[in-house]
Amino acid sequence: MLGVVKTVLVADDERVLLFRDRQFERVLQPGRYRFLKPGSRFSFEVLKLNQVYLAHDQLELLLKKPEFARHVEVRRMQENEVGVVYVEGELHRVLEPGERLVTWKDVSNVDLRVFSLDKLAPIAEPLLSHLLRAGFERTARASRIVHAVVPDGQAGLLFENGRLVQTLAPGRYGYWAYNRDLQVQLYDLRLQMVDVAGQEILTRDRVSLRINLNAVYRLVDVEMVAARLKDAADFIYKRLQLALREVVGTRTLDELLADKNLVSEVIYNDSYETLKGYGIELDRVGVKDIILPGEMKEILNQVVQAQKAAEANLIKRREETAATRSLSNTAKMMEKNAVLMRLKELETLERVVERIDRISVYGGLDSVMNDLVRLTDDRPDRAS
Repeated sequence: MLGVVKTVLVADDERVLLFRDRQFERVLQPGRYRFLKPGSRFSFEVLKLNQVYLAHDQLELLLKKPEFARHVEVRRMQENEVGVVYVEGELHRVLEPGERLVTWKDVSNVDLRVFSLDKLAPIAEPLLSHLLRAGFERTARASRIVHAVVPDGQAGLLFENGRLVQTLAPGRYGYWAYNRDLQVQLYDLRLQMVDVAGQEILTRDRVSLRINLNAVYRLVDVEMVAARLKDAADFIYKRLQLALREVVGTRTLDELLADKNLVSEVIYNDSYETLKGYGIELDRVGVKDIILPGEMKEILNQVVQAQKAAEANLIKRREETAATRSLSNTAKMMEKNAVLMRLKELETLERVVERIDRISVYGGLDSVMNDLVRLTDDRPDRAS
């Protein structure tokens, strides 16, 4: 009897598929089963319940069998849906649109959360963190999630299928990438600088100059910038370059050198409104260098030296004229005032004495005071 009976034990965490003559017959629940004359007519296949996703080579055929289908639960994502599978509260899998999840009905620790793709909505921050941490951001073929971080001082533009749909403030964002093409472009809202360097330009009087210009700007309307410009920095560079050539080419060298701020002011005034129409605010413009050719530099140096020499001569002549005028006025005053004349005589005597080491005086103090220095000629006129 024992030779013709086969005993099958099914544990609580198992299900056994019974096949008769290689045809599925039923699912064996936990318990003890005996089969007579098993021979080659009966075959058994053990499946574990801890296998969250039911997989079998003949799963499609088995699902068509009512005896099998009543033991399992089939959940299929629509083309506009995506599912997130949790097992015992832990993120376990992402179901893509059209994908199917087959589980045993007796398994209660599997939770499926379904999200609609009809509306473009950001993934909630907790779920986004779990998806990124678990490595579900992309598959081997494509991205599941479009993930972007917008730093402080910047703005993000979200495009869906090439169309701008939203402006993103600083923060972290994630969107399901199924059934759509999503892109996030970042724009810096802080002050930025552009250099227009090494510009070789002819002035109106045919002098070649090399000018270096820089400008500071900020983006104030990123949606307008994105709609009207492919490359904002390149556009600003070329606009300033053209403005610089126009300013320098219509003025002489003397005009440019006479007012160093002329170029900056004209370029700023000409470019401000133009850039504003593209969502760009021009903060300031400055000329860093105006470089002259070598020969022209030498000529200008000679001109400057000549000008400075002329100015020095003029100042010297003015001082000499002032000194002569002062002497003339002093002489007139002394001529009318004997006391001033005597003081001048004593001043002259003091200067003379300073230059003499030794003086011999004869005739007393009166002789020194009266005869040593005499600025006027008191002798009687001789008859001619």
